[in-house]
Amino acid sequence: MGFSHLGLFVCACHVLVLGALASASSRNLPIISFDEGYNKLFGDDNLMILRDGKSVHLSLDERTGSGFVSQDLYHHGFFSASIKLPADYTAGVVVAFYMSNGDMFPKNHDEIDFEFLGNIRGKEWRIQTNVYGNGSTSTGREERYNLWFDPSDDFHQYSILWSDSQIIFYVDDVPIREVKRTESMGGDFPSKPMSLYATIWDGSDWATNGGKYRVNYKYAPYLAQFSDLVLHGCAVDPIEQLSKKCDNIRSSESVPTGVTRLQRIKMDSFRKKHMTYSYCYDRIRYKSPPPECVINPQEAERLRVFDPVTFGKGRRHHGKHHHRSRGSQAEGHFYMNI
Repeated sequence: MGFSHLGLFVCACHVLVLGALASASSRNLPIISFDEGYNKLFGDDNLMILRDGKSVHLSLDERTGSGFVSQDLYHHGFFSASIKLPADYTAGVVVAFYMSNGDMFPKNHDEIDFEFLGNIRGKEWRIQTNVYGNGSTSTGREERYNLWFDPSDDFHQYSILWSDSQIIFYVDDVPIREVKRTESMGGDFPSKPMSLYATIWDGSDWATNGGKYRVNYKYAPYLAQFSDLVLHGCAVDPIEQLSKKCDNIRSSESVPTGVTRLQRIKMDSFRKKHMTYSYCYDRIRYKSPPPECVINPQEAERLRVFDPVTFGKGRRHHGKHHHRSRGSQAEGHFYMNI
């Protein structure tokens, strides 16, 4: 897609996305059926659509993982799903809910990630968020957290708000991370239309303690359940590469436009209690923090105590995509103490 096409819908989408009220719950947005908004990406019978048409099961076994993708590209909007993760021994298992245009822009793609990283029995799932813009994969903007609940016990809502000025990640309507566009980021802020993906795959080589604990298929199939699927934004026809429609976000009180004062209190509390890694404090990877980082000495000292070795050495390959299976390789980042 050429940038000349983007100008036809960027302005309108920006106005629609930012015109909504900030205080309402995202749970009031229309939930679409799978056939209305998504296509199977990979996995054969490992992707199962339930009878209601609005719930999807993705499983990982010795043969393959599975995944689905939105029918349209989107340029800004609000995207959400309720997800229940696999239980018991889940080391090496990765479940991802993310936006990307890597298939269209292999050398300068954008990406906004939720990644859920499994663990050995008795250890908690971990959640990771990440942002890439314009192919900036050499600068991973990862943050990693524990959760205040067991995500395998029940469904919880995970949401992404994306506008031309900010990205906000939500868990159960609590904002956990805000990424504001700054001049210093330049093209590293996601700016091109993206598809929405959901996948489960084998990340044995990096996902759990740098590959120390791998997927054990004795516990397969690993089942990730998705429901309450929300695609609410500026749709772009993937063939015509032009603006197809923008949901009337302006009239929806359910779409946030930013972090309210009360939400910021909750977000700050979450980050103090549950964040275990931030790229801004990784002095091994970055001699100087990326330009958008605001260094907080107290936060740096608190993060210092956590075990940094969670992924394998090297630059992370984008293993969320459809070619991943049990036998495939997925490199990871190597984190050191700050």
